[in-house]
Amino acid sequence: MSSAPAPTLARRFWETIEPVHAVAYFAPEPIEAARALGLIGWWMGYFAGRLAPLGAVRAPEANALCFAFAPSRVARALPDAWAYSTPEKVLDTRLGAVEAALTRTLPAVGERRLTRLADLLERAVEGCGYEGRALAAGWAGVPRPDGVVGRLWLASTVLREHRGDGHVIAVAHAGLTGLEAGLTHAATGNVPRELLQSTRGWTDAQWEQARRRLVAKGLLDRDSRLTKSGGALRREVEHATDRLAADPVTRLGEDGVEEAIRLAAPLSRHLVDSGLIPVPNPIGAPRP
Repeated sequence: MSSAPAPTLARRFWETIEPVHAVAYFAPEPIEAARALGLIGWWMGYFAGRLAPLGAVRAPEANALCFAFAPSRVARALPDAWAYSTPEKVLDTRLGAVEAALTRTLPAVGERRLTRLADLLERAVEGCGYEGRALAAGWAGVPRPDGVVGRLWLASTVLREHRGDGHVIAVAHAGLTGLEAGLTHAATGNVPRELLQSTRGWTDAQWEQARRRLVAKGLLDRDSRLTKSGGALRREVEHATDRLAADPVTRLGEDGVEEAIRLAAPLSRHLVDSGLIPVPNPIGAPRP
């Protein structure tokens, strides 16, 4: 039986808006903006920029929120980032940089369509609950930008962090560590091990130790493929992630979500087809 998740409405919604948010990771503007603030290296800009709405987060809290990453990778970025800039400056600079990046890279679909999409995504955000979802709650508290492109990015960011926090809940409930979840993700074939391991910062020794644990649990075979039990657990994690992301979809209703997907899909496909958002990517997001 395939370990691939069913294409629920919540999953289709995420797949369609994820590339809009992911511009923050792949466009040059946010990278250059972080460097201009004095942040050292790509990963310091990543963790500081992603966690800035929560204040001067330290490594232990950042590890809890971003536990797919090796703690050593997080510790090299935080709390040192806050010696070079403040969370407020990082957040303000990031918002300006992603707005500039999207303004440059989005196809010319007209402000009316962008405004309608932003309105729909902001309505979906109104349906979000934030119990156990610190990242999403932090981004939900960021004041709404004046421009439609900034509104579009912020709403897509709240929605994806809401889903991402739910995924962390689902993984923890399944009894997996962040590294073990990464191994099961790689075992699906959707993301190459090399890409996932290198971006998350795990060593070969750490990867091998986790592989042995999963083999002992009966979730992977000796060739690092998902067993029947492993495939079932992986599907349950993805199903739980979709269930935990259902509230924004319920808020919009099926017609509203389908309209948002129709409006967002051409934008996200353009971002992928132009080469800005790579597929495959460490996020696991496909071309919509």
